[in-house]
Amino acid sequence: MKSLLTLAVSAALLSTTLAMDRPSFHTKGMATGKPTGPLKPGEYWWAPQLSPAGPVVILVSLPQQIMYVYRNGILIGRSTVSSGSKSNATPGGVFTILEKKETHYSKKYDNAPMPNMQRLTWSGIAMHSGALPGYAASHGCVRLPYDFSQLLFKTTAKGGTVVVGDGKTPTPHLASSPGLLLAPKDFSSGMLHPLEHGAYDWQPERSSSGPVTIVVSSADHALYVYRNGNPIGRAALDISGRGALGGHVFTLLEGTTGKPSQFAPERSAGRWMEVPSEVSGPRANPERLASRLHMNPEFATKLYATIAPGTTVFVTDQPEVRKVVRDASILAN
Repeated sequence: MKSLLTLAVSAALLSTTLAMDRPSFHTKGMATGKPTGPLKPGEYWWAPQLSPAGPVVILVSLPQQIMYVYRNGILIGRSTVSSGSKSNATPGGVFTILEKKETHYSKKYDNAPMPNMQRLTWSGIAMHSGALPGYAASHGCVRLPYDFSQLLFKTTAKGGTVVVGDGKTPTPHLASSPGLLLAPKDFSSGMLHPLEHGAYDWQPERSSSGPVTIVVSSADHALYVYRNGNPIGRAALDISGRGALGGHVFTLLEGTTGKPSQFAPERSAGRWMEVPSEVSGPRANPERLASRLHMNPEFATKLYATIAPGTTVFVTDQPEVRKVVRDASILAN
């Protein structure tokens, strides 16, 4: 009899503890079977079985106040969100998940609980559970229904790509790339010198593991490679054809197309997904874009051996070197 009473008390305590995991003022969330159509505040759709494995990419539409979750290029979930208010707007851009903490309290906002926190910037922007009143109301973070935040937290990985579309620009700027913000320990001015035609720099030992990000700058006529936020390589780039490259974000999916790679013909070409800044709008053709880019074949082979599903490629007509110089000068002061 005593053991039964003990079990009953333990079960009650466990139930109370689980209920306390979600702060009372956070929206619990309500699952819906609708993969399309409008969602009420707190509603979400989740169908991970549609794509059981592969890299995860997240799109947050600020105008729609909706988050879309893709795995290996297939939509597996969407949810209502509450982003930053007008006075504390959530910045648009391409971010990397820098940190994940299932239990987190804000140092900036009176120790406020932020369950299932996934950090996008070191200045305080993150995705986490919170209150969803039906409009943008946060201090800049992306609030999620509590139930959905749990599901998303278990699905993502550190280094994953998150695109926040503000509806103002066709493609957001590269807002989160640690390699542009933190110079490596072996940083030198030589890393910034323009490369001659066909030249390249390849030093993967600067960062032996982690997610890979590639920046293609038509203004610099160069391609930059970052691993775990640290620069590990760059190459001079020749661009054929007329017109700007435009701004695009691509993520490498699992599997191959079965065709030879344009950069490493001895290998099969990977499958790439363009991550839009909004759900609707024109899409770029990765193969057509790649056909305009020409680099040292030796460098291309090394690069191809380094990328993996989840690698993000950011294409821009803006100069990248100036950003590095600016950030390096800030660090020096």
